[in-house]
Amino acid sequence: MLQPTRQWPVYQSLYNGSLLCRFNVPVKGHIKLAEWCLHMLLGIKWYQFVRNDDVRRLTKQPKLTAIIQSRRLTLFGHIMRMNDNAYARSPPADWRRQLGRPRITWLSTVQQDLKQHHLTLPEAADLAQNRSLWRMMSTYGATQS
Repeated sequence: MLQPTRQWPVYQSLYNGSLLCRFNVPVKGHIKLAEWCLHMLLGIKWYQFVRNDDVRRLTKQPKLTAIIQSRRLTLFGHIMRMNDNAYARSPPADWRRQLGRPRITWLSTVQQDLKQHHLTLPEAADLAQNRSLWRMMSTYGATQS
């Protein structure tokens, strides 16, 4: 079996586009596919029944969901440190959700992420003003998985 010496950038293409959305069924399928890529890189066959947690531990890869959550919270901190009249702080006045799209917003997804850190949105907005503290808090989940 291959013994990795560093982290492999297998997940790069998956988390670039998922900062702005919640996970739905197709995205979860892509996450499983990325985990199977790790299995293939190590030469593990499907019939060997090696758990994904064991493969991630062997390759020193954190969970993909933790990486995405960390980047989402980092982006939230960046937006909260902007001026109040910055374009990114509020949606455009003529913005409308397309018909049939889910009512879940980016901010509600961030609130779900903050629940894991036992923070409310106003508390997180205050905490985000301290950049070094916010960076440490937002990256904690990705490094601890």
